[in-house]
Formats: sequence, C-alpha cells, structure tokens
Amino acid sequence: MKKLAAIFDMDGTLIDNNAYHFLAYQQLFKTHRLPELSQQTFNEQLSGVPGLTGLHHLLDGRFKEDEVKAMFEEKNENYKKVYAPYIKPINGLERFLAELKDAGVKMAVATSASHGNVDFVFGHLNIRQYFDAIVDNTGLTHGKPDPEIFLKAAAQLNMEPANCVVFEDSISGVKAANSAGMKVVAITTTHKAGELKPVNLLINDYADIDINKLTALFDDKDE
Repeated sequence: MKKLAAIFDMDGTLIDNNAYHFLAYQQLFKTHRLPELSQQTFNEQLSGVPGLTGLHHLLDGRFKEDEVKAMFEEKNENYKKVYAPYIKPINGLERFLAELKDAGVKMAVATSASHGNVDFVFGHLNIRQYFDAIVDNTGLTHGKPDPEIFLKAAAQLNMEPANCVVFEDSISGVKAANSAGMKVVAITTTHKAGELKPVNLLINDYADIDINKLTALFDDKDE
C-alpha cells in the first residue's frame, strides 16, 4: 500500500459537539442582550471557522476587540460546562483510528479550535496517541475555507497533499480540503449530505468506513 495520511477536523468530526457550541453561543447572546442566534446563522458563520474570527464578523463592530475576546472566552467556558458530561468519540472512531495506525497511515488533527479547546477534548478522550501531529488555530494566517491549516498538517506529516485525505463535517472545511488538493470524506453530523460537496465519500459515522474503503479513494493515483 502506498503511503497515505489522514487529516481529521475535530469539532463535529472526532466528536459530535456542535449542538453544544450552539447552546453556548445562544447563552452568550442572551447574556449580552444580542439578537437571538439562529441555527442557520451558526452553521453558516460560526461552524468550521476560527471562533473568534467568526464572532468578530457576526458582531460587526458593535464591540471593541478586547470585549469580543472576553466574550469568546466566556462562550468557551459555557461550552465546556455544558458539554463535559456528554463528551465521547463519534461511533466507530476509535476502531477506525486503530485500524489506520496498524496499517501505517499517518494521522493529524487540523482544527479551527483553540489550543485550550483541543486540550479539553483530548483530556476527555483517550485518542491522542493515534495522531502524529495536532494543528490548532495558533499562528494561522487564514482560517477555513482557506487551505492553510490542511497544508500545514500535511507538511508536519511530511506528506504530499495528493496523498492526504481530510475528514470534515463543515462546508468551509470541505472547501478548504478541496482547495488543498486532498481527498475528502464528509461526515453528516452538522450538515445534510447534499450541502457537503464535492466530496469523495459521505459517511454517517465511522462504522461506514474502513481501511479498504479509504485506500480505494486513491486507486486512480496508484502507480
């Protein structure tokens, strides 16, 4: 088997947590007497992008920069409190990660989340050992849908983009993976299948995929 790499988004991809982010943002907006946040606005403007950047755009200059940063930290604390009792990996994830590791597939996490939120997730799940690299939003110049984060992850794995497959749940993440020239497996935790395109494979959870289905995505590249 040729050398491959699998790059995983985190929120909505390793864990099904976007509903809890949404609840935390709703609480934030209520506390600060902002207009009610709709599910559509959350999905389109906050899901899959760096949270602080998304919040800045959504608030559109109504608060000073330091106020927005403080509000974002408040939102993160809300999120951790509501999600901590329920955090678990998406069905089939641990089995799939172990299978990839046994097959020699390099793996990375590439997430728009903060370093603190990454530590929160990996502090509750026993899966950190599967990943050769973890890239969060620290030091990123451009967030998704720009491909920067996935190209950075591929570089840390010492892999060519064409030999990488990205696992994503968000529209912006799918766009970023395509722009990076990588294969894309989309998981339907956050969006309906028809909203996630173009992709190479759609899954409901990791029970829908194994190493054979993964390597089949690269058959047209075999030498």
